[in-house]
Amino acid sequence: MTTFCQLRELRLEGNFLHRLPNEVSTLQHLKAIDLSRNQFRDFPEQLTTLPALETINLEENDIVDVPVEKLAAMSALRCINLRFNPLNAEVRAIAPPLIKFDMLVSPEGARAPPP
Repeated sequence: MTTFCQLRELRLEGNFLHRLPNEVSTLQHLKAIDLSRNQFRDFPEQLTTLPALETINLEENDIVDVPVEKLAAMSALRCINLRFNPLNAEVRAIAPPLIKFDMLVSPEGARAPPP
């Protein structure tokens, strides 16, 4: 991954991933990442260290908790898609007043449409 240090967009949707390698933090020019339809249970915190990141798509994973404070500190972040994740009630309550970007979530208990 360190070979692609100028990478701007990374699409890894639908690959049964459950974690990202630490080398993702070397992608300092990354603007968009699509990790939808994978098997993440934990939010990939390496993403919070990427200064140029504008868009994060984590739709249809198994993420319960999100580092809202770290995301709120990301100056370039414009949108994070967390639809169809079983987010806990605390994330749903604490995020809106802290964030300045769009956070897309499904209604509590919503399930992803069948493939």
